[in-house]
Amino acid sequence: MADANILTRMRGWLGYDGQTETGLDGDYTEALTAPAPPSLANVGLIDEITEFHHAHGLAVSSDSLAFAYDFITGSDPRLAGLVNRRLREQFLIDAAWIEQTRKTARDDDSRSIATLRERLEKSIHEFSKTTRDARSATSDYQSVLQVHVDELSAVNKAGEVITELANVAKAMLDRTRDIEDRMARSERETRQLQRRLEEAKRSAEVDHLTGLPNRRAFEGVLEKEYAEAKRSRDALSVAFCDIDKFKLINDVHGHDAGDRVLKLVARILSEISDDRCHVARHGGEEFVVAFRGKTAREAMQTLDETRESLCSRKLVNRATDTPFGTVSFSAGVADVFAYPDTRAALKAADEALYQAKEHGRNRIELAVPGMSG
Repeated sequence: MADANILTRMRGWLGYDGQTETGLDGDYTEALTAPAPPSLANVGLIDEITEFHHAHGLAVSSDSLAFAYDFITGSDPRLAGLVNRRLREQFLIDAAWIEQTRKTARDDDSRSIATLRERLEKSIHEFSKTTRDARSATSDYQSVLQVHVDELSAVNKAGEVITELANVAKAMLDRTRDIEDRMARSERETRQLQRRLEEAKRSAEVDHLTGLPNRRAFEGVLEKEYAEAKRSRDALSVAFCDIDKFKLINDVHGHDAGDRVLKLVARILSEISDDRCHVARHGGEEFVVAFRGKTAREAMQTLDETRESLCSRKLVNRATDTPFGTVSFSAGVADVFAYPDTRAALKAADEALYQAKEHGRNRIELAVPGMSG
């Protein structure tokens, strides 16, 4: 594509020229309202982003634009280092590498957030324990002090000195009661914070479109099931499922309809879940399942029945009364204990899914140990 064409398309896509612009896939037209004229610096930035796309033969997309922007402006120093190293090695920056780099960054961010959350949980736990201990000590001190105040008040011949001591002791008693009240409030606030943190933790492990657990939650569950299955000598299988021709569904029916299809597939898959079968949305149109107590062939049979149930349905886009046609998924299944660890088993299941796609889609493939590429 020529420089002028890329520049025209990018400026229009970014709303620079205020013209009516065709969508990236050429399947819709939307009038864009022209923003205020950009500064010369912004125009220069657009030119640099355009040149970056041209130099690497990149198609214009939201991901490529965000990537180029972060690199050129230096807003992500880590990204700049990765790009410069790749350029030194004389490799082009292609769409696949951009996607992988972004995915790695998201995984790193997820691990960092998890680490910070664990530290916060530990700090809250320690603070809660400290306030409980301090409150207990204050309560004990208050009881002893009350006894002494009562004894001093009961002495008729105490005189002014003892009376003054009693007044001081009463003041100290009032102060300890105030401290105890404050600590009680701190304990209540700590408990509320702990509950909110637990709610946030649960929310962070849920895919909000489908209501299923997300990838991070699944990885935790899989490791737990792996340890328990290994200890009790249970079978353990994993599967990757991917909706067939999902991009075509989005292109023909729109993303809202695509979201409804995702939720339908999620609901159908969730029907096989229980305390020994865990279904999660892995990302995009891909789902992942762990089967505790089922061999790979048994898991394959369960998924095949679910696949048949889905593709036998007559689905219609209720917004347009247009039939979806056959909606199906493909899957790959692996025996976890046939591989060194859960990561290797997941990779094998993913490769089996790829084979299912290659062999015509709408089918389940079984991973064969030692056959991965």
